[in-house]
Amino acid sequence: MPNIREAVAWTKALGQTALTARMDLDRGKGMDIWQSDKLAIFLLFVVPGFISIKCYQLAFPGTVRATSEQLIDAVAYSSINYALLFVPVMLVERSSLAAASPLAYYLFYFFAVFIAPILWVVIWKLMRASSLMQRTAPHPTAKPWDFVFQQRKLYWVKVTLSNGSVIGGRYAGSSFASSAPAPEQIYLEECWILGGKGQFVRKKNQTAGVLILSKDISHIELRE
Repeated sequence: MPNIREAVAWTKALGQTALTARMDLDRGKGMDIWQSDKLAIFLLFVVPGFISIKCYQLAFPGTVRATSEQLIDAVAYSSINYALLFVPVMLVERSSLAAASPLAYYLFYFFAVFIAPILWVVIWKLMRASSLMQRTAPHPTAKPWDFVFQQRKLYWVKVTLSNGSVIGGRYAGSSFASSAPAPEQIYLEECWILGGKGQFVRKKNQTAGVLILSKDISHIELRE
């Protein structure tokens, strides 16, 4: 790994590389990263950030941004990753680990580049979902639809359509609900006949369930 002077030089080169890459992507050109110096910069300062971004998008579904718009964010998140790992990195570099056990040395940096960015997202998700954090910050899940269905609970469901009709069904292990940024859609693996008072009478025969689109939905009632 580079020393302090090399890190400063790499940081300057990184800024120029990121700016050039962003301009090339905006113009529809590809980014040539296969030169050895650019490849090293890309692996160290872009890949960890992209891993964090993609894991965050999986943990907190939302709007998908273009790759060119994520490049600067990836560099920033990679820098945060190394800032959090500053003490372990310094301890490893000041030790004789590289000479004593090259495998352990490279495994540490594999962890720093590929594993740690995932752990930060997991920790951040736990913090954002905690009751203490929610007192001062909004919940990380933007839509109630995603908040409810990402819990994967089992429900008896009544879907009232825009025309006033009601569809009853069972949301269970083989059911599915879309998540952002896709439009709200729900698949109920069991479709049930409802009685005159709205009670669930029996499962419909010869049906594999029902798929309901967001444009047809007025509101949904969930019963545990």
